[in-house]
Amino acid sequence: MIRQIFVNLPIKDMQRSQAFFKALGLSFDPRFTNDQGACLQIAQNIYAMLLVEPFFQGFTKLPVADARKCTEVLIALSCDSRAEVDARVAQAVAAGGTTPNAPVDHGFMYQHGFADLDGHQWEVFWMDASAAPQQS
Repeated sequence: MIRQIFVNLPIKDMQRSQAFFKALGLSFDPRFTNDQGACLQIAQNIYAMLLVEPFFQGFTKLPVADARKCTEVLIALSCDSRAEVDARVAQAVAAGGTTPNAPVDHGFMYQHGFADLDGHQWEVFWMDASAAPQQS
């Protein structure tokens, strides 16, 4: 059974990226944080490793995507309410992020998102799974 998730993301500027995510109320695990990588704790057992691009490149033979020019990944994080979705996006924008898309209300699910300073897209959403339409 899988017990944890670590999403690895390439970044350009370690201090700038850490400041951005700290402004969102998130923290870093100092045991796994240095000038090459920072362990962003999103929730219990959910982490993002922010890796400066040259260090990130050491893990792959493929070119590193520029998230400002192409989509490499969409990171979706659940929230407890619609208000929390809006608050998280507002925090990100206040810290220098952008909103690549308008919010979408599906009735049973509400989603919005932000792009961080390196262009990675973070989707934040609230969902009432019991109200989701049944698939036939």
